[in-house]
Amino acid sequence: MKNVSVRTLAKIAILGAIAFVLMYFDFPLPFAPSFYKLDFSEVAVLIGGFAMGWGPAVAIEGLKIVLSLLFKGTSTAYVGELANFVVGCAFAVPAALIYHRNKTRKTAITGIVVGALCMTFVGVIMNYFVLLPAYSYFYHMDMEVLIGMGSAIIPLIKDRLSFVLLATTPFNLFKGLVVGVVTSLLYKHISPLLHK
Repeated sequence: MKNVSVRTLAKIAILGAIAFVLMYFDFPLPFAPSFYKLDFSEVAVLIGGFAMGWGPAVAIEGLKIVLSLLFKGTSTAYVGELANFVVGCAFAVPAALIYHRNKTRKTAITGIVVGALCMTFVGVIMNYFVLLPAYSYFYHMDMEVLIGMGSAIIPLIKDRLSFVLLATTPFNLFKGLVVGVVTSLLYKHISPLLHK
């Protein structure tokens, strides 16, 4: 039992470090404000969740954030890190739970779709009630300025609600789709290493 536990901790540490490295390769998308950046760190989290369960997925997500804060610090007054952790867990936890009920390709795809929808829903709620107000507060920036950043890209954005529906929602759906496709392409090749 002790060996299994140590092995699991080692896998969490390795996947957490990989997720942290993948965070460095982030980029904005043309249909979202510049502070929404896509990276592939959730691929490592989702692979860990599929291989070991939802608890290790949360640990990998948390380790990724801790390493990011230690090595990069924060440029978002911890708001971006909080968002990354909560939204990442909202994606990986349901996906891992569904996959572990019956480990088939179909349940993996179902898990990814449900996880992406959960991530999108949690992203909307978090952005509307917590993240956008926190950015506004910590950066001493009027909410209208943030909304203006969205409307510069999507003219239909007029207020906070339209911001989260027209900017946050498509961003998280796209991220879920991309991360899901990459994970589904890689998992079967990587999983034998994680089950040794």
